Amino acid sequence: MASYKKRIADILFLDIETAGGSATFSALSENMQELWSIKAKQLKRGEDLSIEAVAQLYLDKGAIFSEFSKVVCISVGYFDYRKQKTKKFRVKSFFGNNEEEILSNFISLLKAHFDRPNKQAIAGHNIKEFDIPFLCRRMIIHGLKVPKMLDIKGKKPWQVDHLLDTLVLWRFGDYKNYTSLKLLAAVLGIPSPKNDIDGSQIHDTYWNKNDLRRICEYCERDVLTTAKVFLRIHNKQIPENLEVISKTRF
Repeated sequence: MASYKKRIADILFLDIETAGGSATFSALSENMQELWSIKAKQLKRGEDLSIEAVAQLYLDKGAIFSEFSKVVCISVGYFDYRKQKTKKFRVKSFFGNNEEEILSNFISLLKAHFDRPNKQAIAGHNIKEFDIPFLCRRMIIHGLKVPKMLDIKGKKPWQVDHLLDTLVLWRFGDYKNYTSLKLLAAVLGIPSPKNDIDGSQIHDTYWNKNDLRRICEYCERDVLTTAKVFLRIHNKQIPENLEVISKTRF
């Protein structure tokens, strides 16, 4: 596959977790409550909704819309095969309550180590439709400069081949269906990462349980699973002795 032209060590695997910008609908500003009510009606195809239904929809769906939510964790990982008997996969997470700080630290990582789109790549599951656009929008909201590895606005498809999306690769041109990472891992014989929380529980885990560590561990498992899926899609063996090393400090 053409998408595998870059060395495996030059691919940064990525996943993000997001939560609503406020714990509840009522905690939003009056203006944002009004705007979410409009969004909720659009989501329900014009159906008349009670205020309770609007509030519940915010809890259920608010986290996936960048205008109404925020990034609470970014996890990245890469394969380290440098002439050693044990192959390593190194992961690190940026997390916390300060979204601007999370994004700034992630930008610094890209600038320092993954800043060459012609030689390096970023990979993830559904990153072209969700993770990358979400990150870019939130960076703009905070007045941060979008790094060139992520800045794809106005680019042609052949100008963004440094973004390797396992969902797109698996589709082989078929865009009728969405395949979740959990399903894709299952059919490829990779142990599922979804053995704890799932994406729909991130908002509650963040706002009500205040368990950022749990969110980070979940996000890092997704990154590792995505990396394994990527290898399988390209008919590459997953190292039996792969050692996973997390550099995240809680």
